[in-house]
Amino acid sequence: MKRKVRIGCGAGFSGDRLEPAVILAEKGELDYLVLECLAERTIALAQKRKALDPEKGYDPLLEKRLDLLLPIIKKNNIRLITNMGAANPIAALKKVIEIARSKAISIKVAAIIGDDVYELISGNEIAIETNKPLKDSGQLISANAYLGADAILAALQTDANVIITGRVADPSLFLAPLIHEFNWDINDMQLMGKGTVVGHLLECAGQISGGYFADPIKKLVENMSELGHPFVDVFEDGSAIVSKVKGTGGHIDLATAKEQLLYEVTDPHEYYTPDVIADFTTVCLTDLGEDRVKVTGGGGKNKPSTLKVSVGYKAGFIGEGEISYAGPSAIQRAQLAGEIIKQRLGSTVSDLKIDYIGCSSLHQLSVSDIRGMEPYEIRLRVAGKMKTGEEAARIGEEVEALYTNGPAGGGGVRKYVNEVVGIVSTLINRVEVYHSVIIEES
Repeated sequence: MKRKVRIGCGAGFSGDRLEPAVILAEKGELDYLVLECLAERTIALAQKRKALDPEKGYDPLLEKRLDLLLPIIKKNNIRLITNMGAANPIAALKKVIEIARSKAISIKVAAIIGDDVYELISGNEIAIETNKPLKDSGQLISANAYLGADAILAALQTDANVIITGRVADPSLFLAPLIHEFNWDINDMQLMGKGTVVGHLLECAGQISGGYFADPIKKLVENMSELGHPFVDVFEDGSAIVSKVKGTGGHIDLATAKEQLLYEVTDPHEYYTPDVIADFTTVCLTDLGEDRVKVTGGGGKNKPSTLKVSVGYKAGFIGEGEISYAGPSAIQRAQLAGEIIKQRLGSTVSDLKIDYIGCSSLHQLSVSDIRGMEPYEIRLRVAGKMKTGEEAARIGEEVEALYTNGPAGGGGVRKYVNEVVGIVSTLINRVEVYHSVIIEES
């Protein structure tokens, strides 16, 4: 049994940069590398891709990431855990094996399945966000339960070099190797809580290194173009030290760690995961200097009797159109264009939204609020939701018509239509959900 385990986080979302993971694998002296690449919306979109092609549905960057990382993790004896399996962990396993064989790398890959609970959902379950039956949201297309660390443990026990999951709670990706290496009792809620704190601090990768933290005026972070991702040294009592590879950009200190600790935490007394209801209120952070923060405390109670399920549904189509106005009276001309579109489409488009980018697109200021502002340029964006793609396309067409049927000086029109995947959540009894492991070797 190890007395210390080092885990690096090479990705905090699906579109994260590739280079920080490579640096961690090459120079971080890791035991484990975690790539956390899944969110509520991304798994629903992955289900759409799988429906179109049964060999797809895994993370779009899986091939690029593994092509770079497989030789390094094999050389440095690093085990990789990732949720890039998304909606299709088995297809992801096959793709990783294919990459390994093309490079003559001998590895064992484990895929964890069981999070797809679509067949268990009737539609009568109550959505957490709306307090109405799921079926009221629209046609359901996916349902994925958040599995916990226990689902990963069986894969770890196979000595697999690469472990691929679908929907697993983010902190569980980090907690599982700690349970495995330290032989922790999964019913020891204090240890489960401490391990969950560690996982939560690392799960967003570059955020704790100063990425999402940075503000060039109030919170200066140096060398962000080479932002390093974090790793953590965890000890058998659950204490830990968060750091990053020397020479990489960004920084880790009390401020970045505190922001990440509270990220997406609505109740620090009760942070629900499949493994534990964690208590963050007793966490103590100590700045050790040189991009090192010590983490102690934390705990938890109980293992929830239910699992959260992320449910995707067809939510219609969004049509969009954009056009720019610049120079004197740019805002007034953009407002006139917006009024023209509202009069032409207002009665036929649901949820019509008109933004004046550069003036009121983020804070939703009213026309009266923006009087007196004289921006030099404005980008008008019009968007609305319709039942069909054909109906949604009319929004962009009307914006394009502003070239000669609207105010003077409009240019740079862009129009597009996107099918919308909506997301709601519900709860399912955890005893209904079964997971299993599939193994293949190259």
